[in-house]
Amino acid sequence: MFRFFEGLVDPYVPYKETDTPPQRLYPFLRDYAEPFKRVFWITGLTSIVIAIVEIWLLGYLGRLVDILASGTPAQVWTDNGGEFIVVAILLLTMRPAVHMFQIMLLNNTILPNFGTLVRWRAHRHVLRQSVGWFEDDFAGRIANRIMQTPPAAGEVVFQLFDAITFALAYVIAAAVLMGQADVRLLVPLMLWIVPYSFLLFWVVRRIGPASEAASNARSAVTGRVVDSYTNIHSVKMFAHHDREVDYAKEAIEEARRTFQVEMRLYTIMDAGLMLLNGLLVVGVVGWAIWLWMQGAASVGVVAVATSLALRLNAMSGWIMWAVTNFFRELGVVAEGMKTIAQPVKLLDQAEAMPLVVKEGQVRIKDLSHHYGKETGGLDQINLTIAAGEKVGLVGQSGAGKSTLVKLLLRFYDAERGTIFVDGQDISRATQDSLRSAIGMVQQDSALLHRSVRENILYGNPGATEEEMIAAALKAEAHAFILGLEDNEGNTGYDARVGERGVKLSGGQRQRISLARVILKDAPILLLDEATSALDSEVEAAIQQTLYGMMQGKTVIAIAHRLSTIAQLDRIIVMDQGRIVEDGTHDALLAANGQYARFWARQSGGFLGQSDKVAE
Repeated sequence: MFRFFEGLVDPYVPYKETDTPPQRLYPFLRDYAEPFKRVFWITGLTSIVIAIVEIWLLGYLGRLVDILASGTPAQVWTDNGGEFIVVAILLLTMRPAVHMFQIMLLNNTILPNFGTLVRWRAHRHVLRQSVGWFEDDFAGRIANRIMQTPPAAGEVVFQLFDAITFALAYVIAAAVLMGQADVRLLVPLMLWIVPYSFLLFWVVRRIGPASEAASNARSAVTGRVVDSYTNIHSVKMFAHHDREVDYAKEAIEEARRTFQVEMRLYTIMDAGLMLLNGLLVVGVVGWAIWLWMQGAASVGVVAVATSLALRLNAMSGWIMWAVTNFFRELGVVAEGMKTIAQPVKLLDQAEAMPLVVKEGQVRIKDLSHHYGKETGGLDQINLTIAAGEKVGLVGQSGAGKSTLVKLLLRFYDAERGTIFVDGQDISRATQDSLRSAIGMVQQDSALLHRSVRENILYGNPGATEEEMIAAALKAEAHAFILGLEDNEGNTGYDARVGERGVKLSGGQRQRISLARVILKDAPILLLDEATSALDSEVEAAIQQTLYGMMQGKTVIAIAHRLSTIAQLDRIIVMDQGRIVEDGTHDALLAANGQYARFWARQSGGFLGQSDKVAE
């Protein structure tokens, strides 16, 4: 039975992805709710039926009182025993069946699947954002919004059907019942409903914005805390424990302040509700007793009025809490939308085709990119790298080397100019096919917090175990991998490497990154100081591996240690976003320009301090 209800809606049902999700709250939620539309209707109707049954029970209580007062027990049983039996059977069968049906729709169909659907689709959408989009925010804040929005959306749906729909039907049915018992009983009820509605409206108008502000403050706390944990080595190395505590405290205090504002609203609500409920009970029950004393109402009417007043007194707090919680969670969803509803701006063109790389020629024409500013980045770059050619990139910090690589990978769309690979404009190719054709080893060789095997196979998930081990051997990584063990007892290739590979040394991380790129075997190879984290002995061995990797590939190598690129076919020298020198190592030395000065100033194989090239 559980599996039936759990399987009524598939949270992973295929859907049409959009690059521009709705920016308003209700259309946003409506898109996510589409697969649940039928289930929502059934759940809402069931809530109404349950409310009507509950009101009927209170009405029947009044009838029961009048029946019991109408004669002797034997006479009452003779005249009404059959009715009592039927009502008892209904209470023991139909009423719990309807309740159970609604509970299973809410608890087993809607809550687990709706939150899962929101989280899955939100994560899919966020992963499609560009690298630049991620660079502009805290990873912790993004993750927090992905995590807190789905349960908030689930709570919105739960309150809508478990409380709000039920409450509306209940109050309307209660008014009808009171009117049937004695229309004059509606007077104190209406005198209560008006100020109650005003109080509810007053709280609801304020709770949404207050909740959104509190949720945003909580996300900021998560962002700052995760930022400290992610960079714990820097925190410890610079002895900035207290600074990080104060940095987090600012956000924590803001979260406390916004939460205080939110809680003040609930306090005002509870105080006002207590006063109104006293008026409700005294007004309805007192009015019913007065009518009975005037002979205008039976004891059953008094019983019904009293039961309804006490029931509404008990429910009014729950209803107001449910409604305010509904809008409170809407505020959380609205805050989450700041991340999961942002449009994807770096897109494949409508007619984009997979990039087909047969040779690997790279041609750059009139390329300029300044990140929306007037300076920095690249300025009018024209460059052709023949298929299979090995080119080194050299330049001081800020010369534009990293920007050129990012544009080649299409992490950003160039502001002006075009990059061609084998004659194909990369802006007209699909992003996945472009990046599949490029292998890159970065200076910061961060790894996924997964096993060594998973990290290496990231380069080619379909590779065999033998191919993976062969790649590790070429990267001089196999020997140390066999000696790894994590805190869960996993060893060798099954050992987890920690967040960003923190459990490994820099050289070990670099060699696993190399193995991953070797396994990918892409026709274009980008090397961003690929051996910077290696000691001299290992570097010598890896250098031979890199030369082997380069065979038959087009290579662009950013180098700080000029000796690593001296044997390449060409060396490109960049300065202030432009190409200022282009030639072989020997030709550039003979030209006695910037490259020659870099080479002359090297000490121990590195550029001099005044000519840093790290970006």
